[in-house]
Amino acid sequence: MPAALDCLLLDFDGVLVNYARHLRVRHLADTCARTPAQVHAALFDSGLERQFDLGLDSASYLQQLGDALGVSISIAQWQDARIAASPPQTGVIERVQRIAQKLPIAILTNNGALMAQTIPRILPSLVPMLGGRILCSGELGGRKPDPAVFLRAVERLDARPTRTLFVDDLFVNVRGARQAGLHADTASDSRSFGKLMHRYGINA
Repeated sequence: MPAALDCLLLDFDGVLVNYARHLRVRHLADTCARTPAQVHAALFDSGLERQFDLGLDSASYLQQLGDALGVSISIAQWQDARIAASPPQTGVIERVQRIAQKLPIAILTNNGALMAQTIPRILPSLVPMLGGRILCSGELGGRKPDPAVFLRAVERLDARPTRTLFVDDLFVNVRGARQAGLHADTASDSRSFGKLMHRYGINA
């Protein structure tokens, strides 16, 4: 257990929100008059979404998505679909708000750069407490669980790995964070998040 922490680093999908990929696909399909199967193929089966996570620029990403679907996809359409599929975990958010009064918080998510603009719309109550500390894998040149991504993240945050606690819903990502020297563990709802914070002596 660390004596002190510089930062609480949080995953987005699965910790702060209950991301539902099928809702995102369906919403985008409805807005561009395509089938969910067509949208899923264009985003995921093609590998385009993974390329975005790894650093493909947003303009090229949207262009390629639109080309695959035969329509023009705007940032607003993309964001609206992502928002529709990302209901906040209210209990976790409330705990994080209390923690943020005493400890800097940040987000590290496997997503393309557009998510840095979208997350504040999904979690408006956390925006003042985040202070812009929303890190997307697309801007860090790799994806979790690569330990190098965690090291780049803490460097951006001016934090130290040994004084950073990372929380993710997937143990594979936790393992990568630990390999990078961070304290890390899993949580996926308010109860498990609260128990984890208690173990680290953080009042949540």
